[in-house]
Amino acid sequence: MFALRRTMATMAAQGSSSPFKQAGKVVCIGRNYADHIAELKNMKPKQPFFFLKPTSSILLPGEGPCLRPKGVDMHYEVELALVMGKMVRDLRADDTQGALDAIKEYAVAIDMTARNAQNEAKRKGLPWDIAKGFDTFLPLSGAIPKAAIADPHDVELFLEVNGAERQRGSTGLMIYRIPRVLSDISKVMTLHPGDIVLTGTPAGVGPVAPGDVMRAGVRVRGRELDEGRLEVRVEESQSSYVFAET
Repeated sequence: MFALRRTMATMAAQGSSSPFKQAGKVVCIGRNYADHIAELKNMKPKQPFFFLKPTSSILLPGEGPCLRPKGVDMHYEVELALVMGKMVRDLRADDTQGALDAIKEYAVAIDMTARNAQNEAKRKGLPWDIAKGFDTFLPLSGAIPKAAIADPHDVELFLEVNGAERQRGSTGLMIYRIPRVLSDISKVMTLHPGDIVLTGTPAGVGPVAPGDVMRAGVRVRGRELDEGRLEVRVEESQSSYVFAET
């Protein structure tokens, strides 16, 4: 038992010192897989669109459970995360090499969403930052070395809940590829070293409840990358927040 506690404490300490915690911003691409657009009955965007998650939502391995706020219908969305290594400003959409050179490393991310809060905000034309921004709403794996992913448009993302597969999809199915994504973001806001970009989620998103265990990862040529393994338990939040209609 002492050894287990010491291991967990070490993981937590490593998480708190992770460079991911120094990210200036987390930029998320929405609706970047056609099958996911269809399952949520959304319209395909004519160009990439994006939103921000607060860095306070980041949850690293060993830091504890993903917390479901009271009254929230909490959904998972597995994504490939890009960790920037260079400043990117006004990048050309056809500068593939420039885009890939600007990436320092990768990670597997679960973009947690308060779906009922998001749906209400959409109906009323309100911002839906709250639906994405709760504490622990961005579980991240450890850093995946850039050399481990030769082509970020040719990897398989997957997510399981309690051992049952819920999401599986190739990044080759992205509607907008990484150079176009980074180009569109960088024309609006400069990307700095350490910033994190989430590239969208394939179909299969759905709810999780306290007691569930999510496991996500990435496979390259059929082999799961150890560095991208992500497992996190869901628990009920003890915060005083309770979802109520706006």
